[in-house]
Amino acid sequence: MALSLDGQAVHFSHEAVTAGASQLLLPWIESLLSDAKSSLKDLDAIAVCIGPGAFTGVRLGVAAVQGLAVSQNIPVVPVCSLDAIAAQLLDSAALQSSQPQRLMIAIDARMDEVYWASYDIQDRRLPNRIGDIHLTKPEDLNLEGVQFLAGSALNAYRQRLPQFTGLIDPDISISALGILKCAQQSLQDGVHCEVRQLEPLYVRDKVAFTTAERVEGKR
Repeated sequence: MALSLDGQAVHFSHEAVTAGASQLLLPWIESLLSDAKSSLKDLDAIAVCIGPGAFTGVRLGVAAVQGLAVSQNIPVVPVCSLDAIAAQLLDSAALQSSQPQRLMIAIDARMDEVYWASYDIQDRRLPNRIGDIHLTKPEDLNLEGVQFLAGSALNAYRQRLPQFTGLIDPDISISALGILKCAQQSLQDGVHCEVRQLEPLYVRDKVAFTTAERVEGKR
């Protein structure tokens, strides 16, 4: 989680959990606000990652933000996971030194597939996503013109990705800091939504294999 208040230093908390996030999330939020000597009513907006990503985690985050925003009538800022990772990448030493014009974020989508999107990098702005977010087999990434490739798909499918000779960052993952960067830019641009409009971003319609499909995949 990350909290920005009136230009002060960002309050940031990150803790990886394997289970029980639904019981921990609200106490974490309360603790972060308490440490900053603030409360929900002081916020101009609440940002949340809407996916694509793990179904349960995305739904939990969206549901929690819906409840918090409704309680204080606060607007919300939906942030795409790949956009947030691209925003975080701007702070990496490798990207700053190489100054690529185009980068791609590709993350493991499970089920033998990858979520990916390409971005143009502009001065003093966050990376600009080119077109839609794609869901394909690892072999079908379109790396034409890409100079920097990052995301969990590199570790999950390294041997199956198209040949790539540019710079890579296989270890970067989504963080609240990236979500915050995107949300701040959106608010500056006047982009937010009412809580009733908030919903997860579903790039994939199918979320599970049938038994027959699982058996076929083992052959």
